[in-house]
Amino acid sequence: MDYSKIKVGRDGGVAIITMADPATLNACGTDMAGELLTAFKAQVMGESPARAILLTGEGRGFCSGANLSAGGGRASDGDGKPDAGAALESVYNPLVTYMREAPVPLVTAVNGAAAGVGCSLALLGDLIVAGESAYFLQAFRRIGLVPDGGSTYLLPRAIGRARAMEMALLGERIGALQALEWGMINRVVPDGEVMATALGLAQTLANGPASLGLTRQILWASMDSEWPAQLHRERLAQKAAGKTADFREGVGAFLAKRPAAFTGR
Repeated sequence: MDYSKIKVGRDGGVAIITMADPATLNACGTDMAGELLTAFKAQVMGESPARAILLTGEGRGFCSGANLSAGGGRASDGDGKPDAGAALESVYNPLVTYMREAPVPLVTAVNGAAAGVGCSLALLGDLIVAGESAYFLQAFRRIGLVPDGGSTYLLPRAIGRARAMEMALLGERIGALQALEWGMINRVVPDGEVMATALGLAQTLANGPASLGLTRQILWASMDSEWPAQLHRERLAQKAAGKTADFREGVGAFLAKRPAAFTGR
């Protein structure tokens, strides 16, 4: 499929999805969000499914937020005033929900700004790698809106209520090192090493067993689950993992004292 706002490539079992509108620091309008959702689905449900996905941004920024100049999210409401939430319901929420529930691991490589909805896209990575000059910003207060893209869900669970309130209410930049200290991200590396580091992690995941996809799904689900429900979810996932060829290979490799050769099946 041809895309106008993103680029899609493959490196072995890793699908690399790049937000590619560098003139706007990859501002994510409804057009880009729609392409991202299409690309994610195509990479995990195609004839040759990816075993891991790497999401990044082209140029100097990861994603500067929604593309306000494109008019996204400003549909007219019944009272004659704009409905700034319409695009969330129709476009952005399906995207972030699919990213959270996807059946393969997701790595995000954050260069420069991860602002607004871009912050949410970055934090949806199972593993998040940021360059030293990267920063995370809840910019919504600057235009009189509330945080969206799932950030009011992701941030309190990642860094706690007090810090999430600080980010949302004050709208100050959180640099990569501070984000690492707060437990918001996994790695901070020199700017020139972001993609190599992120791709290395994604390749490690892509070379792992099929159970990694199940693992990321049940860990995300645990953020909403009570103890009995989560134990039941583990039981179901273990049943599914135990039926894979990778489980048989893993046990055989362990008994033979050799490295396992997983195929993702």
